[in-house]
Amino acid sequence: APDPYLAHAGVFQEMGKVECHFISGTERVRLLERHSYNREQYLHFDSDVGIHVGDTPNGEKVTRYWDSDQEWMEYQRCAVDTYCRHSYEVFRPFSVDR
Repeated sequence: APDPYLAHAGVFQEMGKVECHFISGTERVRLLERHSYNREQYLHFDSDVGIHVGDTPNGEKVTRYWDSDQEWMEYQRCAVDTYCRHSYEVFRPFSVDR
């Protein structure tokens, strides 16, 4: 029988995931953004920390580059409001107010 892993030997997966954590509605909001490559998380951004954190040696290199870009960091830090708080208001009728 053919080895099923060989069929996917050239397949690589890059994935990003954003989580919004709400405490007391939007009184306390935390954004957590995770980046993974082939199921291994290599860096994350935690709005409570305010910078990217490398979880692997390669992730540390990427974080140094991203964290040195002031415009990008301003965008990341504002995402708590522009992404999380905005999403809360959009989805509240379907989740909180049910």
